[in-house]
Amino acid sequence: MFLRWLHTFLVWRLKHIRDRNFLIYLGILIGIISGLAAVALKTSVHFIQKALKVWIETGEHSFIYIIYPLIGIVFTVVIARYILREEMGHGITQILYAISKKSGVILRMKMYSKMITSAITVGFGGSVGLEAPIVVTGSAIGSNLGQLVHLNYKKKTLLIGCGAAGAISAIFNSPIAGVVFAIEVILTDVTISMFIPLLISSVFGALTSQVLLGSEILFSFSLKDDFVLSDVPWFVGLGLVTGLISVYFTRVTYWVEGKIKHIHNDIVRGVLGGIALGVLVLLMNPLYGEGYNTIKALLNGQEAFPYAENMYSGIIGNQYFLIIFLTAMVAFKPVASALTIGAGGSGGIFAPTLFLGGLLGYLFALIVNTLGGGTILSPSNFTLVGMCGVMSGVLHAPLTAIFLIAEITSGYTLFVPLMLVSAISFSATSYFETHSLYEKHLAMTGDLIPRNKDKLVLSIINLQKIIEHDLMTISPDASLGQLVELVRKSKRNIFPVVNAHGQLVGIITLDDIRDIMFDQGAYNTLLVNELMHSPPAQISSHENMQSVMDKFEATGAWNLPVIDEDQYVGFISKSRIFNTYRNKLKREHLG
Repeated sequence: MFLRWLHTFLVWRLKHIRDRNFLIYLGILIGIISGLAAVALKTSVHFIQKALKVWIETGEHSFIYIIYPLIGIVFTVVIARYILREEMGHGITQILYAISKKSGVILRMKMYSKMITSAITVGFGGSVGLEAPIVVTGSAIGSNLGQLVHLNYKKKTLLIGCGAAGAISAIFNSPIAGVVFAIEVILTDVTISMFIPLLISSVFGALTSQVLLGSEILFSFSLKDDFVLSDVPWFVGLGLVTGLISVYFTRVTYWVEGKIKHIHNDIVRGVLGGIALGVLVLLMNPLYGEGYNTIKALLNGQEAFPYAENMYSGIIGNQYFLIIFLTAMVAFKPVASALTIGAGGSGGIFAPTLFLGGLLGYLFALIVNTLGGGTILSPSNFTLVGMCGVMSGVLHAPLTAIFLIAEITSGYTLFVPLMLVSAISFSATSYFETHSLYEKHLAMTGDLIPRNKDKLVLSIINLQKIIEHDLMTISPDASLGQLVELVRKSKRNIFPVVNAHGQLVGIITLDDIRDIMFDQGAYNTLLVNELMHSPPAQISSHENMQSVMDKFEATGAWNLPVIDEDQYVGFISKSRIFNTYRNKLKREHLG
């Protein structure tokens, strides 16, 4: 019944609604649903945190919070592994992979799975954020809606961007940052006509959040201090520091995740990761959860930390201890986030970058003010600009960082230092890390979305679908006469020489036997293994298209064999790639 109604609607839509207007209507719908999802996730996390806080606030249970992350991670692993049966990891990386290699198709389950798992992980104090899970949710909503109404790759990808924009806009009440994030991080090719659906989706995401939550958004702050021109040299220094710390964050995250993933048993990995995280939280309690409350406390001049007072009573008010304590948290926040995700928790590194940047900016101002003997720099200003710097460096999204901080502070007073620090941090990070943390894994596996339009179309070609299996094979022990008989039957001019074990040992072309194929005297004396030659290169069916084209370019060949696990699979022809490329360009990219 539903499919019949859908078909009727789609036929009616093609006759009465132009594509551009239809995308706008879909953008509105995606923005509203993404906003509802953001509200639902935020509300559920705060409900869990409030329920757990009851135990923490009683004196005899004051340290019970250190086992909460362990419980949350193990619970998440069980749900993800045995109920939802989905792969965990960096959600936005999975979105980029879906755009790059899956023609923008995101599993339907992603519309709710990340909300469930991240609510548990973050609600129980996992040291990650909610932003990436809600972006995955919004993007999945956009992708599945695009699939439902039979949109092509380009329009489907635009709706994924709409979902991301609506999600960020809703969770931070920052519609401009939502649009910029979608353009900088999610989409690879944006035209003017694509802006309108993105803007609409972002606006409706923010409106939905405001209607349901009012001013209770994830993070906001009203500026107290003005920007002072004499602070510019210090902001330059902060930009360099945030750039280097961004590199540290990226590399430590990958190193820790790589080490913990060597533990193959999911439950054991979750338990060990949760215990390690609990130890860090015991020593540095602000690492518990997203950390926005700590940043708000620092912005408001509150330097005491709720549970650190129990362990560090007597020295918590000392300025030098505070410097050491903040430095330790800067050093170990990437470790805590990587342990949470690597152990099987669900969440993103969006919030950890803001947390780390805020601590770093505050620490920078604190050190200068302490050594200078008075208030030289505004701690709140440097905290906010530090958040922008680290986010710009780690995510490689300088414009998103600028507009996000500008919007959550409800003004553009700090716009100049935000631009300055963001640019310096991004440049410094890019010198050491070519790709963002989201893109790094895809770059290592060759699955990164190309920014070049031609390479983008090439990257979405499924190599396995264009392998040619119709070439007739021959044994290396066959005679010339048997080969000539095969030539009579075949419509191709290439003959793979395959042994009894299914291994390609050589190839023969018509050019190789043209001079002797009519010499009947050699039919029984000349063997195929005397005539064959090695192919100039070989391809794996799991190889990325850019690598394949590089091999064609380097060898000058028009046909190359496909070999998987030492077994002959078929051939790839350059002409087949070009034909497929042309069809993709018409159907998917320009359509």
